[in-house]
Amino acid sequence: MDNLLKKLAEAASFIRESIPVQPEIGMILGSGLGVLADEVLNPTVIPYEKIPHFPTSTVEGHSGELVVGQLQDKTVLVMKGRFHFYEGYPMQEVVFPVYVMKLLGIETLVVTNAAGGMNPSFAAGDLMLITDHINFTGANPLIGPNIAELGPRFPDMSEAYNRKLREMAEAKAAELNIPLQQGVYVSVSGPTYCTPAELKMLAGIGGDAIGMSTVPEVIAANHCGMQVVGITCITDMAIGEHLEPLTHEQVVRVAAEARPKFIALIKEITGGVN
Repeated sequence: MDNLLKKLAEAASFIRESIPVQPEIGMILGSGLGVLADEVLNPTVIPYEKIPHFPTSTVEGHSGELVVGQLQDKTVLVMKGRFHFYEGYPMQEVVFPVYVMKLLGIETLVVTNAAGGMNPSFAAGDLMLITDHINFTGANPLIGPNIAELGPRFPDMSEAYNRKLREMAEAKAAELNIPLQQGVYVSVSGPTYCTPAELKMLAGIGGDAIGMSTVPEVIAANHCGMQVVGITCITDMAIGEHLEPLTHEQVVRVAAEARPKFIALIKEITGGVN
């Protein structure tokens, strides 16, 4: 555990020495949504491979770099591409950047993802405010000895997605006249898409959208006391009774089509963080 703390400190120190500003808000951008990083003003760009102990992203639609600069008069640190359990990374490596953000003094995390819609009232291209999640990955990033310097052994998850931030996101979407669905995000390990039977089960236990990310990072963020708000881009309909074949290229394409409203909403949410 001392070794992990040392690695986190070395990564945070490298980033701190590479940027001219103190970031306030962290962002993790999902499949096909990394273009938001292009909106950051006065950016400092740091490829993941240059950061000590950082994993590298291997998935199409995940560029693999940190972008630090100004967005809506806030200083942000944007992960343009995330890491996934299905890439073969241990959960501790998947959430490594979240703890680095905490060591950099970041207290608010904005998470985004592309996901399938299991709620039949949704449509491809919708944006969904994450109200809660179900961890169906079969793993947890906090398994193993707890690092007390990062957080408690048994973190509370009763408000994994901060209520005040959710209310602010709702208000910003209304101001922009952007329809905003709300629902529970289910995370599975992947990399296969789910079978019809699996989707029917997951919808039956309360899931509204399904993806292969986000939940590990949100668990780690809550562990270390960060407040979280999450937005999902519904890229396809994952209704078990009416399931059609799906490719990752389709997911990235629909995410690209939803970019204008996604960018507008995330920028307003960023500006609304206190």
